[in-house]
Amino acid sequence: MLQKKKIDVDVIKDVLEAMLAARPDSTFIKSLSHQYEERGGLSKKQLEGLYQKALKVESIPDGKLATLEAVIMKKPTRYKSAPPPPKPLYSKDEHVGQMIEGILAKYPQHKRVLFFQVKYNNNETLTPPEITELEKFNRMLSK
Repeated sequence: MLQKKKIDVDVIKDVLEAMLAARPDSTFIKSLSHQYEERGGLSKKQLEGLYQKALKVESIPDGKLATLEAVIMKKPTRYKSAPPPPKPLYSKDEHVGQMIEGILAKYPQHKRVLFFQVKYNNNETLTPPEITELEKFNRMLSK
């Protein structure tokens, strides 16, 4: 036995067609109709605009307007969030700063550590081998 395919009721399309019949000169409604045909849907803001215009037309049944309103309420509201605050390009590693201070407290003339301190104070990143070398100096002093 063959089953008939149910044709879905498209309230948005019906409202758009009724609006085009009532206001054939409206470029807004023409634009919405074209977008609906091309993309297959409208945004929440576009649907709200259509609803506000449709309220003024008496020939559109109240049931279609109520359904259109339900479709609008069902769609999620998208909010534009504020962009995140800019973060600095370089953030000092406090652990490295403490190691430099600790070594220089015991050996203030250590040339290699003084070089690291200058780099650290100028907001230059220490390379991983330099950090390893600094950790090695720190371990030797803590023994």
